[in-house]
Amino acid sequence: MSDPLWTTAEVAEAAGGTLAGPSRDITGVTFDSREVQPGDLFIALQGVRDGHDFVPQAFEKGAAAALVSRPVGGPAIVVGDTTQALNELGRFARERAPQTRRCAVTGSVGKTSVTQAIRAGVDAAGKAHGSVKSYNNHIGVPLTLARMPRDTERAVFEIGMNAPGEIAPLSRLVQPHVAVITTVGPVHIEAFADGEAGIAREKASIVEGLPPGGLAVLNADNPWFETLKEMALHRGARVAAFGSQPFCDGQLLDYRATERGSRVTGRVLDQEYAFDLAQRGAHWGLNSLAVLLALAELDVPMQTAIEALAGYAPLAGRGQTSRIAIEGGGFTLIDESYNANPMSMRAAFASLAALDAGAGRRIVALTDMLELGEHGPGMHAGLAEDLDRLGVDLVFTAGPLMRHLHEALPESRRGGWAETAAELAPLATAAVRAGDLVMVKGSNGSKASLIAAALKGLHGDG
Repeated sequence: MSDPLWTTAEVAEAAGGTLAGPSRDITGVTFDSREVQPGDLFIALQGVRDGHDFVPQAFEKGAAAALVSRPVGGPAIVVGDTTQALNELGRFARERAPQTRRCAVTGSVGKTSVTQAIRAGVDAAGKAHGSVKSYNNHIGVPLTLARMPRDTERAVFEIGMNAPGEIAPLSRLVQPHVAVITTVGPVHIEAFADGEAGIAREKASIVEGLPPGGLAVLNADNPWFETLKEMALHRGARVAAFGSQPFCDGQLLDYRATERGSRVTGRVLDQEYAFDLAQRGAHWGLNSLAVLLALAELDVPMQTAIEALAGYAPLAGRGQTSRIAIEGGGFTLIDESYNANPMSMRAAFASLAALDAGAGRRIVALTDMLELGEHGPGMHAGLAEDLDRLGVDLVFTAGPLMRHLHEALPESRRGGWAETAAELAPLATAAVRAGDLVMVKGSNGSKASLIAAALKGLHGDG
């Protein structure tokens, strides 16, 4: 029988709390009463709703104990502040597993996919642990640590931000041996007075959690590479570059889109490799090299890493490709509905353009890119040039910001505009014909997934 994840006595020790009742075994940790499994520790966080209101529901679903800041009717650990106690649980979990090799990932684009691709590699190499969903903030990162079994050999953590000053403390909590920055671009730019320069500094602050001699894996093709490199070296870290240039430790030699994904040829740590990916997009050629460099630093054999990377499938809403049968044949749907910013939009357009459309059309359905502040209207309108250059035939848009793109498009490319994604969905579905390549993309908050769901719901004689 395996050891429990925690005991309530250990939780009380880690969090500096008072244990009410005898010690119990804990098999999981959660703050969401809807996700409670029997044996879990339920943490009553103060958010939009007070988590203490959901303690009875957690006990009904089998929670073994609750971490609370006031007494409740059931087995509990009482602390002064449950959010701070969660941080202490994370720190304690890290310290009790000194053998664990840890990786942290951030970046303006691609951090969730790269994190999960690294997770595929560490899973293939032994006892592994990592972020689920996009648990990358001041709650998600310590929660991921608190869920880490004490015998974990390798772990990977996603670290995100919405505003200045968020990444460094999370990295210091994780204390990674290797930190990956996928790229830097105008994402959450409204929170930074000096624009991308501020974003670059914030992303680079992930190196603050590295030990002396730790590894920073950086994108040499990004304009902010030298800034990131300088901060990493100043921290005392080593730098491994990935990109298209000969000096890179992971150099992209060739990228080709294929029917099932893509084929990458690259040189990694002075050895040349060729491998297949289930993902499409030239950015995935670069990202795959970042993944391999990180896995090498985590002592994952290269062949194991490559096989795991080749078997890694796109996440929901992040490039999943489906063939939808309709009357007269079928069309191909590329679902990029989970998130969007100007960088990822352009990368997605380029991926679409690289696919063979045959006699069909290339169609995009786009919803607003959020958190761009005063830059939003211009950044939306600016996509028109890329859509024209890459030969996208028809563009459907939804949202007040996407109205700027709609008006910047020539009449021949305007598929239609609507105020919301829900209103645009029937316009897009009515326009699709057999043989088309259709991509849906937008910020999660602007509900692009509603359009993707409507397109997936189409069916016919096939």
